[in-house]
Amino acid sequence: MPRDKTANHIKIMAAAKAEFMEFGFDKASMRSIADRCGMTAAGIYRHCTDKEDLFDQIVSPAVERINAWIDAHVARYVDAVNQEEPMQWRDSEIDMMREVVYPNMEEYHLLLAKSQGSQYENFLHDLTERHQNQLLRYMPMLRNQGYPAWDIDPKELHLLLSAYTTAMFEPVVHLYTMEEALHSLKTVEAFFLPGWKQLMGF
Repeated sequence: MPRDKTANHIKIMAAAKAEFMEFGFDKASMRSIADRCGMTAAGIYRHCTDKEDLFDQIVSPAVERINAWIDAHVARYVDAVNQEEPMQWRDSEIDMMREVVYPNMEEYHLLLAKSQGSQYENFLHDLTERHQNQLLRYMPMLRNQGYPAWDIDPKELHLLLSAYTTAMFEPVVHLYTMEEALHSLKTVEAFFLPGWKQLMGF
């Protein structure tokens, strides 16, 4: 479904976002969305194929922003290893939260707290799995360069990553203010980052 910028489309997206924020994907109603924006159901369906597509149009840009940040983040570390540069702590998912997620809190709240019944209902688990797979490929590269990165059991790594990811996204789930979220992020950073640096031998 094309993403257009017409006045009606913008109005529909605003109404749909309000509906999903209030009721979640599963309980949201296309009829209610139509009522919110003063259009008929037929008018709504000229802008989407169904409720799933409407939800996707709202949250997929947020998913794409996270994926783009993570891909660039991983590439920076892998390039440094491949070029045998001295390793240093460059950035972390903490920066992703500060730069990408928290400024767009509502979209990520929809993904985490309002997506039950949609294709995104396991978003946080899938993000953790992706991060785990990347680390399991990266840590042997560090060991091959002589860094004392741990040879950690994948189940234990999943446990640590689940705790880390959940802690970072809790302010999103509970819609903290930006000030509250950033303050919490400092606590998460102080608690977790020394452990990650030790795990990777930095």
